[in-house]
Amino acid sequence: MPELVRAAVRVSAGRTELRELPLPELDDDSALLRVEVAGICGTDVKIYANPPSMIHGPVIMGHENVGVIARAGRDFERRHGVREGDRVFVEHYVGCYTCEWCRIGEYRHCEATDWRTNPDARRYGYTSAANPGTLWGGFADYMYLPWNAVLHKVPDTVTSELAGLVTPLSNGIEWALLAAGVGYSSTVLIQGPGQQGLSQVVAAKQAGAAQIIVTGTTRDKARLDLARELGADHVIDIRQDDPLERVRELTGGRGVDFVLDCTSRAGTAPVLLGIEALKRREGVLLIQGELAGFPDFPVKKLTEKAITIKSARGHSYRACELALEQLASHRFPLEKLATHRFALEQVDHAIRVLAGETDDDAIHISLMPDLAMSARP
Repeated sequence: MPELVRAAVRVSAGRTELRELPLPELDDDSALLRVEVAGICGTDVKIYANPPSMIHGPVIMGHENVGVIARAGRDFERRHGVREGDRVFVEHYVGCYTCEWCRIGEYRHCEATDWRTNPDARRYGYTSAANPGTLWGGFADYMYLPWNAVLHKVPDTVTSELAGLVTPLSNGIEWALLAAGVGYSSTVLIQGPGQQGLSQVVAAKQAGAAQIIVTGTTRDKARLDLARELGADHVIDIRQDDPLERVRELTGGRGVDFVLDCTSRAGTAPVLLGIEALKRREGVLLIQGELAGFPDFPVKKLTEKAITIKSARGHSYRACELALEQLASHRFPLEKLATHRFALEQVDHAIRVLAGETDDDAIHISLMPDLAMSARP
């Protein structure tokens, strides 16, 4: 084991430095992960440009992490049922396991991991490197695992890069199936063909949805084609067609049972379209938290149609396990979501690629610390 490890450290908004940091000291109930893949998603783009004000000091980003247990204490191995050499996916939540939320398995709601309300929260990709353990993110050669890290064993038939898709896929399962309730014979409108939207196509198809419609723009043509390959029945280019008229045409005027908003930086339009596109009574609208406010929100229309609004927020343990099962089944060509690979030295560029600041069309990016820069596609 090296005494110093490389880490890409965010030192200010939009600025990263590659540093060498000492390995943290381990006790019997902690471990060290050798990072193989750290996924980059839209959340990374947002917090890179505008770091949360509550989080002070240098931060090692990276919250979608897969790797091999490099060193582990005996109590840690016993607690988690792992051994050195095992490949695992690590959730970004680090709960307390004593509060009411943790007691019912909803550790994602635990205040000990909620950086929005707790400046001392622990969460991979968000926690300051100044805290004990230091290596609190996947943009590094190694990552610190305390006793309360949440691990999932990766099946032997799933590569580390494919396992790097667990977070978006588990979000798709959580949001579409467990939160919204998409199921057999459902009609579903998925707005936005990014990694979350495409993951929800897979989740809805696996659940037996009768009709899956995906919207995007002209620049999303390749993604819309991939949506069809993953199981979408229809795609709509909102620049070429009126999406509401098209949804009504495809559903025989009935509307859809579920609308899942997976758009980014699209303003209020997707929510307004969703309200109109839902069936006459008791449809479900799943939304994200991008908008701080919503002027002239059509509450009357919402209540008249008896629409239920659900929040797209994180994932559960079960959703991660289901995501790994889905990846292991190889039923869908999910490897096509992993469009780009970058070396550790290229973190800044990789985030900017996903942000759309280059000509690349990236869906999901795999940051791979062991990847030589010359090997990047």
